[in-house]
Amino acid sequence: MSLASRTRLAALLTALTIGGAGVTTWAYGYGNAPESAAPEAVVRPSVTEGTVLHVVAHPDDDLFFMNPDLSRSISTGVKVATVYLTSGESDGRNEAHSPHLEDPARPADHAAYAEARQNGIRAAYAQMATGNRTSAWQRTSIPTAGGGSAEVDVLVARPEVNLIWMQLREARSISGDNPDSLRGLWDGKVAALGSQLTSATPVKSGFSYTKDQAVEAIADVFARFRPTTIRTQDPTPGRAQSGGAFLDHQDHMYGARFVQAAAERYARSTDRPHFSVQNYVSYPNSSLPPTLDPQAAEEKLGYLKTYAWTDHQDWCGSAAGCGDRKTATRPTGAGWNQTIRYSRGDGTSWMTEGASGRLWAFAVLDGRMAYWSRSGPKAPWQGPEFLPGAGIDAGATSVRLPDGRIAVFGIRTTLGTAPQEYGRDLVYAVQSAPGGAFGPWQSLGTPDTDDISGTSAISAPAVAVDRAGRMTLYVRDSRRTLRTRAQDAPDGAFGAWRSLGGAALQGDPVTATDAAGRRHVYAATAQSVLAWVQPAPDAPFGGPLPTGLPATTGPLSANPQGDGVRLWFRRPGTGTVGTSLATAGGSAPVFSPVTEAGGEGGYGAVGVTGGLLAGRAGTGTIGVSGPGDAPSWYESQMLYTGAPAAVAEPDGTALAAALGLDAGLHVTAAPPAGSEPPGSRPPSSPWHRAVQPSTVVQAGR
Repeated sequence: MSLASRTRLAALLTALTIGGAGVTTWAYGYGNAPESAAPEAVVRPSVTEGTVLHVVAHPDDDLFFMNPDLSRSISTGVKVATVYLTSGESDGRNEAHSPHLEDPARPADHAAYAEARQNGIRAAYAQMATGNRTSAWQRTSIPTAGGGSAEVDVLVARPEVNLIWMQLREARSISGDNPDSLRGLWDGKVAALGSQLTSATPVKSGFSYTKDQAVEAIADVFARFRPTTIRTQDPTPGRAQSGGAFLDHQDHMYGARFVQAAAERYARSTDRPHFSVQNYVSYPNSSLPPTLDPQAAEEKLGYLKTYAWTDHQDWCGSAAGCGDRKTATRPTGAGWNQTIRYSRGDGTSWMTEGASGRLWAFAVLDGRMAYWSRSGPKAPWQGPEFLPGAGIDAGATSVRLPDGRIAVFGIRTTLGTAPQEYGRDLVYAVQSAPGGAFGPWQSLGTPDTDDISGTSAISAPAVAVDRAGRMTLYVRDSRRTLRTRAQDAPDGAFGAWRSLGGAALQGDPVTATDAAGRRHVYAATAQSVLAWVQPAPDAPFGGPLPTGLPATTGPLSANPQGDGVRLWFRRPGTGTVGTSLATAGGSAPVFSPVTEAGGEGGYGAVGVTGGLLAGRAGTGTIGVSGPGDAPSWYESQMLYTGAPAAVAEPDGTALAAALGLDAGLHVTAAPPAGSEPPGSRPPSSPWHRAVQPSTVVQAGR
């Protein structure tokens, strides 16, 4: 985080607090309480809390694909650890280190190259944490539950920053079918995968893991560090068209599957905090628009250059080298320094109003669907409570049925015991009565019926409810087209999957219904946005239709406005929020000119309701933008995971929610538009915890 950003945050926190005590007197549902009024509650503004654990396949996956989330988490002072599953030894040649290593006749030195990559990673983390790449580390060896050993590095100046090296052998090929790999171990092509120790590691004896031992070893790391947020790569990135090669490195994909299995095992343990999982896009970023603003991209590139040892100064005194010279020729990767994307949990439709003004918010914790509820504007939030059943992927979509019941949709991963049993299916659960208990999960299967390899890259569903109460969902399939499945009758069975066409779709589709009852569905491509719009209520869709909108970074939000539907999206290269109003006209929707929603920009989806927008501000914290002719973003001091959601209450109050890195629900509210005096700031109450934290004390809770 830059000095200017920290100054802005400090100034805002000072404006929000009284007496410098760090406790603010605010009403839960509204803005700053008048001095003469007794406060309804005393709440502490949210700050980043919790423990963040990253798990990646190779040294540099975190720097390329999880930054700036990584560096910003370190800057907050919370405990941050990163687990590297493989040593990343590649061909054993640190190619640009010195000319003689480029001689193909010279024997490869896998241990030395892996050590050089470790040196580069330690330098980059030291720079992120202290500003000094030479800051000292303490390196130790610990036994793992899987029967092997792991190296743990602790940054002496910032001991809350840790690196854990599992030191397994990497595939040494992006997609080649090498049995001695995480993929081979997962698929049962090899009984055990051996280690690749680095040349200076404190781990002195080699080892190997069976599949179950590898899962147990990773789960043991989780138990040691007790994360509240787990960040990892995408276990189902998909394939190229017609059953081609994986769209991502096989180690990324299968490493993430081992993380899924370990997280499921860890979730069954006792006496642990709740945790969420965030998945990141890796190689597919290459073909998508940049998401970061120039300043964030340059800062990210600086850490990559440190890792790549671009200055070639012998600052570390290691015979292996002080960084990864393979990366030195292109530290930007394939434009990866300009981009960060989430492959799951980037939807904003996870909070909704039920019967009698009761609010419901959903998120996946511990691999299960959790929910919080609040019976009215002045009532306290309750939760989290859990729906039965494990294996739920990050992300939730919720809708209200006409009678006030709530339905929640998600995607479930089945790990199975055999490789062919791994798969994903769409599931939903419905309340038995308004405000009542949820029924069991019901499966809707998957549109990828021929996905025998289990690489399903299906999106989260967008769900619409018609006036009769029939639900229809829209999903991007692994072929990047739009698919739909609808109920035949309210509370009835769903019909077959149907294709709505489209091509090269990205992110999750969104849907909204305008005042005339016409349903709109939108999905982004790398170049623009495609539309499917009913010419009249209940009429067949027209589409896919071109919108003429500019390229976006992927995540879309949509909400009804007047006679149309307003779309919200991020601008590539700046991260500012753009918006356009779509009205149905003739054979295609008509879009108003794109306008800006103010602020410095950020990345990820924005939650929108009324005049309130919630999303990542320029520093990566959760921010809000209120109504007005020249809206500005007001930043909190809290990093979060996933995407924010927002709803409007019956009196016009706008409420936004986000899942913090502490696995807690955090909320803020803005009064009805026009109820605040001109120029008042900020336009909302501070972000604060909805419910005090809890710890899991028994298995299966």
